[in-house]
Amino acid sequence: MNPPDQLSGARRVIVDDEADRALIERYRKGDREAFTELVVRYQRPIYNAAFWILRRAEDASDIAQMVFLRVAERANDYDPQYRFFSWIYRIAVNESLNLLRRSGNEDPLDDDRDIPEPEPRDPETRLSEAERAARVRQAVMTMSMIDRTVITLRHFSECSYQEIADILEVDETTVKSRLYEARQRLRSLLEDLR
Repeated sequence: MNPPDQLSGARRVIVDDEADRALIERYRKGDREAFTELVVRYQRPIYNAAFWILRRAEDASDIAQMVFLRVAERANDYDPQYRFFSWIYRIAVNESLNLLRRSGNEDPLDDDRDIPEPEPRDPETRLSEAERAARVRQAVMTMSMIDRTVITLRHFSECSYQEIADILEVDETTVKSRLYEARQRLRSLLEDLR
């Protein structure tokens, strides 16, 4: 799978809680096609979230596969009173952070990191969008793991504060604080890149 094709203007994951609950319930009852539908529905968003945390396409692809293995193994652990979206994103974030910790490379930016190129839009705005996206991408990639995570979940995955709180297993006030601080650091990095 390729790196995320959008940096700014990322599309929100279309979440259908009822459909997700129905699919996971069908899978629990042995319907493998239901699991395939969940993979199709969430593969790209999970990969994108992992990519922005890990900064490597290969690692993000591995994490996406690992997440769906975990979902398959733990389908009976899912509590339908909560959103499937939050549950699977929590698994993705935790697996990504665990990979960083295991590799001993939680924050340093390696020179060989994969940084995606923005997908061109219309010819008139292509250059300015590419330049802006490259600056933002460069800045985000140099941020700490937690800053990248909250920025990714809020701005690239367009999660609500409550969804981020559920995913990170912290309270909403902590999310707002972390996001405020991450935005301030991002703003500063973008000014330095001018």
